[in-house]
Parts: sequence; C-alpha cells; structure tokens
Amino acid sequence: MEALKTDTPSVNERLRGLTEQEVLKRREQGQGNNVRIQTGRTYAQIVFQNFFTFINCILFGIGFVMVLLGLYGDAFVSVGVVMLNVIVSLVQETRAKRQLDKIALLTRPKATVIRDGEEKVIDPSEIVIGDMIRADSGDQIVVDGVIVGDGEMDVDESLLTGESDLVSKKEGDEVFSGSFCVSGSATYEAQKVGVESFANKLTITARQFRIVRTPLQKDINLVVRLLLALATVIGILFIASFAIDGATAKRIVQTAAVIAGLVPAGLILMTATSYAIGAVRMSGKGALVQRANAVESMSNVDVLCLDKTGTLTANRINLAEVHPLTISEEALKSALGDYACSTRAGNRTSEALKTGLEGQSRKILDEIPFSSARKWSALTFDEEARRGVYVLGAPEMILPYLTDDADIAQAQIDQWSDHGMRVLLVAHSLNPVMLHDSLGQPRLPKDLHAIGLVSFSDELRPEAKETLEGFMKAGIRLKIISGDNPHTVAALAKQAGLTDDIRAISGTELEGMSASEVGQIAQDMTIFGRITPQQKEMLVQSLQDHHHYVAMIGDGVNDVLSLKKAHIGIAMQSGSAATRGVADIVLLGDSFAALPKAFMEGQRILNGMADIIRLFLARAFYAALIIIGTAIMMNTRLFPFVPKHASLLTLLTVGFPTFGLAAWAHVGIPEHHLVRSTMRFAIPAALLTAAFGMGIYFYYILTIYEPDPGLYTLGFARTALTTFLVCCGLVLIVFTEPPTPLWVAGDELSGDWRPTGLALLMFATFILINAVKPLRVFFELEVLRVTDYIFIATIVLVWTVALRSVWRSRLLERFIGLPEG
Repeated sequence: MEALKTDTPSVNERLRGLTEQEVLKRREQGQGNNVRIQTGRTYAQIVFQNFFTFINCILFGIGFVMVLLGLYGDAFVSVGVVMLNVIVSLVQETRAKRQLDKIALLTRPKATVIRDGEEKVIDPSEIVIGDMIRADSGDQIVVDGVIVGDGEMDVDESLLTGESDLVSKKEGDEVFSGSFCVSGSATYEAQKVGVESFANKLTITARQFRIVRTPLQKDINLVVRLLLALATVIGILFIASFAIDGATAKRIVQTAAVIAGLVPAGLILMTATSYAIGAVRMSGKGALVQRANAVESMSNVDVLCLDKTGTLTANRINLAEVHPLTISEEALKSALGDYACSTRAGNRTSEALKTGLEGQSRKILDEIPFSSARKWSALTFDEEARRGVYVLGAPEMILPYLTDDADIAQAQIDQWSDHGMRVLLVAHSLNPVMLHDSLGQPRLPKDLHAIGLVSFSDELRPEAKETLEGFMKAGIRLKIISGDNPHTVAALAKQAGLTDDIRAISGTELEGMSASEVGQIAQDMTIFGRITPQQKEMLVQSLQDHHHYVAMIGDGVNDVLSLKKAHIGIAMQSGSAATRGVADIVLLGDSFAALPKAFMEGQRILNGMADIIRLFLARAFYAALIIIGTAIMMNTRLFPFVPKHASLLTLLTVGFPTFGLAAWAHVGIPEHHLVRSTMRFAIPAALLTAAFGMGIYFYYILTIYEPDPGLYTLGFARTALTTFLVCCGLVLIVFTEPPTPLWVAGDELSGDWRPTGLALLMFATFILINAVKPLRVFFELEVLRVTDYIFIATIVLVWTVALRSVWRSRLLERFIGLPEG
C-alpha cells in the first residue's frame, strides 16, 4: 500500500475541516464516497442462485428439448414444478432481504467529521476527499487517509492483512478502511474514497472470511449427491437400453425428465426458504441475522462463550471506592480526576472516573492508551502541580514494573474481586519520562510505586440470569471469558446464576501451556480472566478441536478474532462496528432475550427439514426402485412413469406439503444423527412402497393391458400406479407428523393436525384433477373403474398397516445392525 501524500499547508487549518461550500464543490467533482454498502446478496444474485442450480439447468434443458419436439404439456409440467419451488423461494428470500436491509441500517457505521471547526456525525456516503474524520476507540476507519495532528491510536487491521497484532498509528501514518481503532483516538484526512478505498469491500471481506457449513447443510449435500449419483447410473443404463431398442426421441426425452426428477432440487430450495423464514422471524424478535444458516446453526451449539464486559454486563460501570496505599485519599482522588480529564483516549473507565471525581485537564507529555492486550494505560505529566508517570491498569499486569517493596494490598483486591468489583491499580513514578522507545513501542519505567487502588461496579444485564439459566437447562455449557480479574468475573457469574463450584483460571496461567494442556483447561474451566484477544481465539479453537460446536458472544474489537473463529459469532448492537461487521447474528437493543428464541428457531428449522428430507428421500428411493424393477422384470418400453405423472406426484406429495411442514415445524430437541434417523424412516417406506407399487403396476400390465392393449392403454396401468403412489405419499405426511398415538411409528407424536389436514387437501386436489376432464386429460390420467379404486384403496390400507408394523418392530435396525432408538 503506497503512502498517501498531503499538501495542505497548516495543520491547525486542516483540523478545522472543510467548509460546506468546499464539500459541495468536491462532491460535484466526483470526489464523494459514493458507494453502496452491501448488506447481503443482491436481488440479481438471489434470482441467479435460485434459478440456475445444476439440476435446474438439466431440467430446463430437457424442457427446451420437449418444446422442440412439440411436447408442450410435458415441458410445462416438468419445468413447472421446479419453477413453483423457485418462485416461492424467491418470494421468501426477497421478502427477507427487504426486511433485513431495513434493519441492517441500524448497525451501519457512522463517521464523525469536522467541518467549519465543528464535529458532525454523518453517514460514510457523505464523506468527500479532504474531510477530517475523528476516530475513537471501537470506531471503524471508513475511508483511506492519513493521520493529522497529535492524536495516536492502536489499529486492528486483521480484516485487511490477516495479522492480529495491533498497529500503532500517529501523525503522518496512513490508515485504511476496513480497519478499526482499538484504543486511543486520532483525526485523519480522507484521501481515497468510493471504489478507490477498502470501504466498499468491508462487508464482503468480513463475511467471506466465515464460510461455515452446518451439519444440516452437510447432510443435505450428501443426500443430493447420492441421489444425483443414483439418477446418473439409472440414466446411463436406460441410454444403453434405448440405444439397443432404437427408442424414439420423444420417449428418450420423457424418460430423461422423469429420471432427472429423482434428484431433489426442491430440497435445496426448501433449505434456503427455511433459513429465510427463520431470519424474518428472528428480525421481529430482536436479532439481525447476517449469515443465512446462522439461526439453524444455533441449534447445534453445545458450548456458549461470553465476554463479560458489555455482554454479561451492561456497557456501564460506576466508580465504587478508592483505597489509598502510599498517599492520602484526597491526593489519590485528585490524581485520578486529573488523569481522567487529561487523557485523549477516553473509555468507559475514564468516563466513570470523570463522573465520580473532580479533576482538571492538564498538558501531557506522552500517553499510552489502554489496550486489551496490555491491560493498562499511562500518562506522563510535566507540570509543577502534576509531574511524573501515572499508570492505571490490572494489578498483575503492572506488578513487574513496581519496586520490590511495593505493597499492592492483595487482601483488599481479593475482597473487592470476590464481590464482583473490577479492580485497577494506580502506580506513579516521579520522573517524567517518555513512554515510547526509539521504535515507537510502549514502555514503562521500572521504578513505579503503587499509590492506590480503585474499584468499579458492573451492572448485570437484567435478562442475563434468566437467559443463562435457560441455556444451562438445555445442556449448553457456558464459558465466560474476560479481560478482568478471574475472581471478579466468577463473582459476577454467580450473580448471573452460575453455580458456586465454577472453576476459574487467568490468562497468565495459560501462558506457556502446551496445546493439549490448553485444550483440557478449556474443557474443565468455566471462568477465564485476564485473557488477551489471541487467548480468546485459542480457547475457541481448543473447544472446536474437542468436537464442540461453539458460539461466541462479544461486543468489543478485542472479540473480533474469537467471533470469526467460532462456529457462530454473536454481537451486541451497541458494540463496536468491528464486531457487528463479522458477526453472524446481531442482538438488537443488546437484549439477551433473543438468544433462546434463536435457539428454538434453529430447532424448528432442523425439525422441519428432517421431516422434509424424510419425504424427499422416500419419494426418490421408491421411484428409483420402481423404475429399476420395471426395467429388470419387463423392459424399458413399459417405463412406469410419464413426466406429467411424475410431476403431479412430486407436486402433491413433496411440493406443496413441504412448505407447510417448514412453516409448522415444532420446537424440540432435534435428532443428532439426521441421516440415520431419516434412513430409518425412508428405507422401510421406500422398500414397501416400491414392492406394493410394482405389484399393482405388474398386475395391471399382465391382467389388463397385455391381454387387450386395444381396449386398455399403457396409461391405464400408469394411472393406477400414480394413484397408489399419491395416496401413499400423502399417508407418509401423516406418519411424519403423527396427530394421534395410532399414527406413531416412523416419528414421534406431534399432536398437530395441520399436516394431516394438508394431506387431505392434497388428496381432494387429486380427486378434483381426476374429476375435471380438461385437468385429467392434461395430466394424461385415465378413468379407472370403481372396482379399481376400491382395489387400490385396499392395497393402500394393507400397505399402511404393514409399514407401521415394520417401523414399530425396528426390522431395519435389527437387519443391518443400526442402534435402536
């Protein structure tokens, strides 16, 4: 990155910023930060990704060939089912996008610019080249520029460089959009804006870093690939057979359409639709979902890591007490008051000191702002009334710089910490030395004296206790990770409802441990205090290495690394722009109350998709078995399906019903082994359905069609088979969500009659299609005799009883050795 040059003559004049007239002129010259911040996929991307999936392209191609052959009805039905799924998915996703885009504006970064000598908060799109922009701790650098004036700050450029080390920035140093001010404050001049800067790439960069497939997505991908492989094998066999038989082009294309339909294209679309429904539901419950699968991902979480400050507690601290050590209480309060009023790098601690103590702003010779890595800050004064180095920070972090005879009143520290107080040590050196070495690195003098202690009280979030208790009841293990004293964190954790036997450890104890030792500590301990950002990331990684599904909640820039490392990152709305930028879920209003709802919504998605996968697999398996069985026992000329029959079967048994199952899915602990549980349902259903279906088809071929092909067409046998399969598919919906104990066999009791009502509605639709001649002719259905309908109904009843018996007796598990249950 080449250094950016400035040529404005006077620093003081530049720090007054541009005038409004200069801003308007530069905007007219095209020097504005005119870039649209992307909040997710564009509408074009949504359309493209829904329409042009691999299997959709195959079906569209087959439909096109059908049109060329004059098979307009077949083309309409074959492509129509796919189009219906695509359109419904598009409606859901675009509706979700509109709502999420509106909510996302709440978390969009703001910029503080100086114009006409006054600070003004504006949207980043209003910035022009030459604007003076102020950055404080936690602020996002929104355009590229150069620091002007005597401000200093530590910047996190990890989203740009991948390096987690903080970079110190002072006058003349360049800063880049996409980085964040971690500590300190400074003013920088906008040099590169719009497409020339990194700002328009920030959202993409942050989210592309986190491509996390959930277990459900992995299972669905496996299912689709298996069925795609099955359809490919069947297709190759039929191509070879057609080559030998010399089949017509019409017959080849119709068969190809049916075989391609074995691949559950709608399954992937239903997954996207379920995610969209979940995201919209959560947007109304106080959570902004920024990664599509984040809600479903929540249901897999078994370890929840929380940062204390701003997460478990509110972002508010109050000065509690001061405890003098080597000076009077009045002198200690005066020193702390001056410190808070003089620092250029304000934070919550200095604000609490300002509120609780009197002081005056004094000229400082040098300053080291607080950072989560150092856990201390320092100022050098060189006035008669206030001279020397003053250091404020964690006692154990300052201890190495104290003189040997230093008394830090450990008993007082322990007493405050045990009551959940945050404790800082105040140290002083009489010599007004510079706080940076020749390389610009922070340093402290070695002759510091402890002069006092100061304690702060944290405000526990009102909903924290109830929320954490809910997670513990759900079996989710909690890990509280903080930069504060572990005893302080443990005391607050107990106030939040954690048990008294929780174990705590400090970051200094973790230093020097091997990876295996850290892994065991991460498993055993609940409280982690004095933890650096790098150690947070390491703890999350250790938990993942032990096969835990980890969620991380944070609000500060120091949480960015661990949020990106976790399976799911959750940020507070009031947190820094950095955490919101990389988080998968943002808690609007900083309310924990949305988390249990997200967890339950994830369970709902998983349970709904489990039912949908069962139906898709059963349909694909029994259709494939019937196709293969017919080809083996008869010949390819007697292919059991035409495209319209296959499409009607798909539409009535898995097309419309699955949207209802997704919307009505219940909350409850989902199956951990989704593929195994769906196979328990799908394999017996497919085997029995295929066996009974082939029996019906062969019966009509051998007893009706072949003896008198002039009277009864092949369509008669196909209609009988389609009627049977539609009835079986609708009964499977009832078995998927059993409304009463009578139907409990392939799945647990649901008690919900809505899926049963939907199945009856689909059955009524099938009757209507058969009764209305234009519809019946369009779908190429034949009029069966009354005795045929009675015969098929009897077979369906026998099939239902047989299937329920197979499921209840666990024949499949016993036959192939699967664990029961």
